Amino acid sequence: MDFAATTEGTRQGIERRSEHENLETDSISRQVRETTAAIDSADLVVGILGGVDHDGFTGICDGLRTLAGSPRVAVLQAEAATGQPISGAGTDGGPSLFFMSWPNADTAGAATVSIAAAYHSVFMAAEQLQTRACCVFSSQIEGTKPAWIGQFAQGLLENEADLVLAHYARHKFEGLLNVSIISPLMRSLYGKRIQNPMGPDLGTSQRLFRPVLTAEEKNGGGGVHALATLAPSAVCGNLRVREMYCGPRVYRPTDWTNVSSLLSAVLTPVFLEMERNAACWQRVRGSAPVPVAGERAWVSQDSEKLDVQRMVESFQLGNRELQEIWSLVLPPTTLLELRKLLRLTPEEFHMNDALWARIVYDFALAHRLRSISRDHLIRSMTPLYLGWAASYAREVQDAGPLDVEQRNERLAAAYESAKPYLLSRWRWPDRFSP
Repeated sequence: MDFAATTEGTRQGIERRSEHENLETDSISRQVRETTAAIDSADLVVGILGGVDHDGFTGICDGLRTLAGSPRVAVLQAEAATGQPISGAGTDGGPSLFFMSWPNADTAGAATVSIAAAYHSVFMAAEQLQTRACCVFSSQIEGTKPAWIGQFAQGLLENEADLVLAHYARHKFEGLLNVSIISPLMRSLYGKRIQNPMGPDLGTSQRLFRPVLTAEEKNGGGGVHALATLAPSAVCGNLRVREMYCGPRVYRPTDWTNVSSLLSAVLTPVFLEMERNAACWQRVRGSAPVPVAGERAWVSQDSEKLDVQRMVESFQLGNRELQEIWSLVLPPTTLLELRKLLRLTPEEFHMNDALWARIVYDFALAHRLRSISRDHLIRSMTPLYLGWAASYAREVQDAGPLDVEQRNERLAAAYESAKPYLLSRWRWPDRFSP
């Protein structure tokens, strides 16, 4: 793997993506203002993005029609979800659904940061229509059922929750970045056990989307990403968070040749949120579950295998070639532990949870201190992530769903146990300089 060439390509890609996002935000926001002008007000705005196919779109709409009372629902639909725009209002005596054409926003790609404008514009539409809540559905859920869709939105309309997040039934190797970093990190920092703190299928109350919009306006949109900021904002604002069982989410196959871009796109806004909310999470100790509604589903046993040998080889190559960079980030004891891993064969390879949690914390701190270029920093984490993934794959290859869940719980507990390490390094970084 050519690390220098890939780093330069990633840097140029981020610059091009940033310019594109500014244009995309302006374009989508303008279209939102035009489309929402067709109705005076609504109780709920629902954005259905391009990751949802026709059957999923139908299931979502059927679920919205089960809402109690007679709410006015503005449905912003991506044309990709339906094949063609649909217009008209709902049924007698029930919810009124107003369908409006929506820019085709495909959220299933790897560059998570590129979808920030789409979520922002849903919140903007909700603000313009003075709604009580808004939802965004961007994933294809196998056999989307109206029951959970209705429950998902009903809690927001009845003021029972301020943030509702989907709890997916997933195969053991799906969403590994969330399993390895996002979910356990958010749990350790903010004290809430949430399976998918960054969605992407979610609902928010007015009390939550308004502050997010305000934060984006104050920052000129820079560095504020809806998917990264919603859960921390809700917890730090003492708002109510709950999850909804929704079944298996359809994931695109992981592009293991482009992991560095994925890490940069996802971890950059997460680490920025850590900086913004440091005063909040430094007071949190331990964690607690959040309420979960709906009926839990399980996936069938899967036979997918990861190329552990290739992942270990990538880790070994990075361990040899990135020592200079890692020495600016990681303390000597961690570097020594990583060098010991070089001696192991793919069949023996194991990265323990405590080591992995400290590595993530060290990179978050280096991001805050700007020890090196932030893009280069996160990109240099790629071999370490591949090493963790290889170790995890060996452990759970033959494990059943409950065993995998218990394995993930042990990882999350390791993050919590290592939090004093993060607090010490965050408050007194000079004492722990690598």
